[in-house]
Amino acid sequence: MLYDIIKKVRLTAPRIHCITNYVTANDCANILLACGASPIMADCPEESAEITAHCGGLVINLGTLSPQRLEAMLISGKKANELGLPVVFDPVGAGASEFRTNAAKKLLNEVRIDIIRGNLSEIRSLAGASSREHGVDTADMLTDDKLQRAVRLAKELSAKTGSVTVITGENDIATDASAVYRIKNGHPIMSRITGCGCMLSAITGAFAAAAPESRLLAAVSAAAALDICGELAAARLTSADGNASCRNYMIDAVYRLTDETLTEKANIEKL
Repeated sequence: MLYDIIKKVRLTAPRIHCITNYVTANDCANILLACGASPIMADCPEESAEITAHCGGLVINLGTLSPQRLEAMLISGKKANELGLPVVFDPVGAGASEFRTNAAKKLLNEVRIDIIRGNLSEIRSLAGASSREHGVDTADMLTDDKLQRAVRLAKELSAKTGSVTVITGENDIATDASAVYRIKNGHPIMSRITGCGCMLSAITGAFAAAAPESRLLAAVSAAAALDICGELAAARLTSADGNASCRNYMIDAVYRLTDETLTEKANIEKL
């Protein structure tokens, strides 16, 4: 099941509505096309419900937030809930400002979120004061010595929201408050590519739309897929290449990704 979701995406070609970061919208659209899905990006409140109704999943990304975009996110999220469509939430910068943090909380309160995908500091912010994870440095990656505290944090947020929680970093972890997976693929250069997290959230939306009955496995498979493609992209780099080339190679690798490659290269541990 874990490794056949990419095939399901290509067979079903789900249309994914992304209300996303305008800094990375083009990359998110291209990564969705590469994995076999179809992107549509509409952030006008007057049409957001109608657009969502024609899609198979919704991805909400706080990256370049505004009151108008927040309104569109709420309208689209409620329409997706009404239709039973999977909703992926990327709380970019949660905790960085009062407006952004309150927007994230409002979305969590008013929209049923299926998968939350963020970095450690963003997930800490969403977990709020009830979290016991104050010792985790928000700038740190998910190194081994902080793994167990990060797992507790992710499980706490999942229990609080009913969502699958994915924390991305040097290693990624994903949990539904019960089962926990650690994805150990990826490459350091991915941290130098603007929008890797946004692209992962977009792919996660496609995987969740193709396998709505398996939210956790869809999230794990999406994280492994993009991390593996980051590895493959890094392996192609020459001495003349840099992070921009790696971004393009990563999109190419997603386009060429097969179940067999995912099965062969995935380094996933169930904790």
